Amino acid sequence: MSDKWFNKPGKPLLIAGPCSAETEDQVLQTAIRLKNTGKADVFRAGIWKPRTRPGAFEGVGESGIPWLINAKKETGIPLAVEVAKAEHVEICLKYGIDIMWIGARTTVNPFAVQEIADALRGTNQIVFLKNPVNPDLDLWLGGMERLINAGLTRLGAIHRGFSFFGEKIYRNRPQWQIAIDFKTQMPDICMINDPSHICGNRHLLAKIAQKALDLNFDGLMIETHITPDQAWSDAAQQITPETYKSLIENLKIRDIEPADSLVKSHLDRLRREIDILDDEIMHVLASRMELAREIGYYKRNHNMTILQSERWKEILQKFIDRSQDNGLSEDFITQIIKAIHDESIEQQERVMSAELKLREVRE
Repeated sequence: MSDKWFNKPGKPLLIAGPCSAETEDQVLQTAIRLKNTGKADVFRAGIWKPRTRPGAFEGVGESGIPWLINAKKETGIPLAVEVAKAEHVEICLKYGIDIMWIGARTTVNPFAVQEIADALRGTNQIVFLKNPVNPDLDLWLGGMERLINAGLTRLGAIHRGFSFFGEKIYRNRPQWQIAIDFKTQMPDICMINDPSHICGNRHLLAKIAQKALDLNFDGLMIETHITPDQAWSDAAQQITPETYKSLIENLKIRDIEPADSLVKSHLDRLRREIDILDDEIMHVLASRMELAREIGYYKRNHNMTILQSERWKEILQKFIDRSQDNGLSEDFITQIIKAIHDESIEQQERVMSAELKLREVRE
């Protein structure tokens, strides 16, 4: 398989196929219908499915790989399969699977990722690493470093969202900033978005896919099935190849930088204004923390607790009430004010700690 798919300016890498390979006919028909869309660069299908509880469908195993090989022969579309241990890697290498990806449940275990990395050592295999189930950037970066240390160079990351207790909208909360931080620290790694596992449903797929492209992600992985409602796993988030085609055709591919010099000049001016405002924000935050420290001294001298719950509730509610009038979401302003409050408490705790250390020295 050529490396050209890794760097196609203006054309995202598109990976599509069923959550699970169920039957030979289901695999073949899905691949053929995807081929007819002209919108699939890679055909994906799970044959080993790590499930939360025993008794759920855990994939057909190695017996499903010949189905995938046959689908590739019929369509010419390269194949991608999830691997969770060295044995899976060895089987995929034997059959010449084009791309392997390491799932979120496996990424959480450094020993498992290392086992896979060791099994791939010395190969030129294309490997993608999904983010771990929980929002742990270091664990995600660490998994990628294990693959790099094994000598692998054709690597990608898959952002599929993070488990979040109490989440009401998504199956896995996107938490885009974690994926952005990953891209910032490893800019040469291809970053794919997986709207299917973020959404857990069909109606949000287009919204998440578009946002990923707007954030300059390198591609998408979307689950497709010939009869989604009858799928043996993750039925609610899968779509037909024809619906997939419509979704992809309606996405907007945006330029990283404008070609028109006048447009670029205007953009540069706006960015300079943002830089000025950012400097002001930093100055205001520094001033606010200086006041927080003064309050810390006052509380220390008057034997008061750092956290004043009622005062904190008033501050938070004040900002929430004003957020909508200023075009800001409640979730955004809540996160910002909580972060400022946490830092204020930290500043005051340092003031208190300094007094305790002074007492210890005197004693």
